[in-house]
Amino acid sequence: MNYYELTFAYQSAIEKEIINDVLAAELGEIGFESFTENETGLTAFVPAKLYSEEALNATIAQFPLEGVEITHTIQLIEGQDWNEEWEKNYFKPIRIKDECIIRASFHATEAVKYDIVIDPKMAFGTGNHETTFLMISEMLKLELEGKALLDMGCGTAVLAILAAMKGAKKTVAIDIDEWAYANALDNVKMNNTAQIEVGLGGAEQLETAGMFDIIFANINRNILLNDIHHYTAHLAVGGTLFMSGFYTEDIPAITAECAKYNLRFVSNTEKNNWVAVQFVK
Repeated sequence: MNYYELTFAYQSAIEKEIINDVLAAELGEIGFESFTENETGLTAFVPAKLYSEEALNATIAQFPLEGVEITHTIQLIEGQDWNEEWEKNYFKPIRIKDECIIRASFHATEAVKYDIVIDPKMAFGTGNHETTFLMISEMLKLELEGKALLDMGCGTAVLAILAAMKGAKKTVAIDIDEWAYANALDNVKMNNTAQIEVGLGGAEQLETAGMFDIIFANINRNILLNDIHHYTAHLAVGGTLFMSGFYTEDIPAITAECAKYNLRFVSNTEKNNWVAVQFVK
């Protein structure tokens, strides 16, 4: 499959990270599948067959943040060159707490306790983004032996793979994006963690997924706010919910929604204004 790579730049007094978050959400509505930050703003990828210049122009014209001037460049990336593009430009091995390394199959093996091999294709979750780094750091603190764990919005399934490596008795990974779903299946197989159940869909998939001791949801603020009640319904009493994909200033809104379902705030961690929060039922 061929993709278009669009590189966006901004003129605005608003922080780049905030614009990136809003723009990614808007582009997701018109078929864009993956995003990475760059020096000027955001790099975004869309299947060539789904790209519409008219839809893009309308999205930029109706951008919800005032006073933001957005420009972009575009280039075609042929599908067979995707791994090479990641190797050259995006995906570098990530080491976390000297316990875990996340690398691609084209990177050299390193001696660590948890060696996770991810070929990300178009899916989110390499560890390069602050939210994935934060969530993995939280998971490394946990005793998962015999636990049931959900990785919601799994992307590459890196969190589910780490959970399986740490001894979780049941691990479920769910993503609404078909490309992420297919990529998660590939990565699960590559890491010899075939016990992971990978599902395609949104929160409706939880109806048949059962109950969990621990839920990780690394998505975005609006989806989390909409789906917290679904997570709560499938979280065991005394279970823990970790969420990321939003900024420090979003914590009050997340906490207020969790309070509606008797979820107690425990703690948060932060990296470059991105946060991961922990709640207990």
